[in-house]
Amino acid sequence: MGGAAPNGLPGWVTLLRAPNPGPMTLDGTNTWVLRAPGERLGVVIDPGPLDEGHLAHIAEHGPYEAILITHGHHDHVEGAARLAEILGGTPVLAADPAHAIPARPMAGDARLTAAGLTIDVLATPGHTADSVCFVVDGAAVFTGDTILGRGTTVVAHPDGHLGNYLSSLRRLTAYENVLMLPGHGPARDDVSAVARAYLAHREERLAQVTAAMEAGAETAEQVVDIVYPDIDPAVRFAAVWSAAAQLDYLNHKNRESGTLAGGLDRL
Repeated sequence: MGGAAPNGLPGWVTLLRAPNPGPMTLDGTNTWVLRAPGERLGVVIDPGPLDEGHLAHIAEHGPYEAILITHGHHDHVEGAARLAEILGGTPVLAADPAHAIPARPMAGDARLTAAGLTIDVLATPGHTADSVCFVVDGAAVFTGDTILGRGTTVVAHPDGHLGNYLSSLRRLTAYENVLMLPGHGPARDDVSAVARAYLAHREERLAQVTAAMEAGAETAEQVVDIVYPDIDPAVRFAAVWSAAAQLDYLNHKNRESGTLAGGLDRL
């Protein structure tokens, strides 16, 4: 596959970061261009927002065989239809048919061959119901927002589901010493290690939410007041999403066991 590029990425990967930095997007959405050496056609992962300058920059790195989507949040998929148009009809492959062009969902746990690469599609629901990761030639995992390069991920309740998310993290622990290329933030050397750290973080948060419930918290807003007392108001809405997902998960576990309760590092 060739050696690493000067920026430390594999030679078959190019990062084109979207100009949309913010509290939820970190430095901006990472748009990834993949192309094996000698291949004419490439693949784009997550074209990002509907920003004409960014989309033109992506098009300059064409031509492309396909546009791949990790999940349906606007900062990843909003520009996909316009990019397909600019490129003259390049197909958009997404797990949610609402974002696929043509409108046929991409199957999780499928294998694609494109841009001279083997791309395994892993269903990793939790952040959103349609979240997937892409494992390319066993050498890198493109994690979208399932795992970020910095901080931790919001479980976007009600579309997101914490039980599914924990299962997806456990699945990613299998990729020992495999490069992680996320939807936001820097690359990480070992997706398995980051997934294990995420699992530990979630267990710690669940213990804190359980304590808040035992102290009388019943709503997501009340949990946020107790568990996230210093939350930045700009991202409080995301903390409420995460708290709602945690409450749903714990209440479901309590019902199953017959007991009653008595993104980001910040979430």
